Amino acid sequence: MHTTKWRLLNTGIRDGAENMAIDEAIVTAHSEGKVPPTIRFYGWNPATLSIGYFQKANKEVDMERLQEHGLGFVRRPTGGRAVLHDQELTYSVVVSEDYPDMPTTVTQSYRVISTGLLHGFRRLQLAAEMVPLETEEEKARYASLGSAACFDSPSNYELVVEGRKVAGSAQTRQKGVILQHGSILLDMDVGLLFDVLRFPSERVKERMKQGFLKKAVAINQLRDRPVTIEEATEAFTAGFEEGMQIRLIPGSLTPYEEELVQQLKENRYSTDEWNFRR
Repeated sequence: MHTTKWRLLNTGIRDGAENMAIDEAIVTAHSEGKVPPTIRFYGWNPATLSIGYFQKANKEVDMERLQEHGLGFVRRPTGGRAVLHDQELTYSVVVSEDYPDMPTTVTQSYRVISTGLLHGFRRLQLAAEMVPLETEEEKARYASLGSAACFDSPSNYELVVEGRKVAGSAQTRQKGVILQHGSILLDMDVGLLFDVLRFPSERVKERMKQGFLKKAVAINQLRDRPVTIEEATEAFTAGFEEGMQIRLIPGSLTPYEEELVQQLKENRYSTDEWNFRR
């Protein structure tokens, strides 16, 4: 039974600074009661490496290699590790912390939101599971080898197919509002990702890369027929409705949000001060 109406946005393909500015603009507008809870789907052009809020850009990213490959670069407002946004569908969820039945803890709210992703993967005929990672044994099984890459680092309530991670998500809370966003990989270029991250040596890099390949997987590696962005968007739209018991109403950014986006893009997400702050 769908109860609450949420807004659905499909903002298409944007650059990294604009994508992060849009997510934050929605958070601000929702915190001020100007827009309803929102789920957004989007893509990236150019392909972009995003790093977590707490990462050290110059220590963990080889900026020269990044430029050689023509990749964009942006720091997210959320934590977590580096993600190469390329052949993927990205989602974001913006909802008040006091939303009915939304748990107060990050871990449990992550579980609620990720239920929408779980239903989306199943709609694509993938036997996805949510692994709670509560026992030491489970944590050890999905333990990170320590690379800067997001899909090498498990969270609580990890989404896995055949034992490998299929979505990487991160969450932050600002102004009484939850922002969770993440990558749903259709395909992945692991060589490119590892080429732009820094490692102590080539041997360590290769070991990390092999470990990553055992722990992460893209949707189209698991299916006989590739999934298009349109099919994925449709599946995860329905998945969020089913998993979170909501009704998604297609909408667009408001003029107020558009204005905020331009300010945030120009004054924050496009600046070296923000992107190289640590």
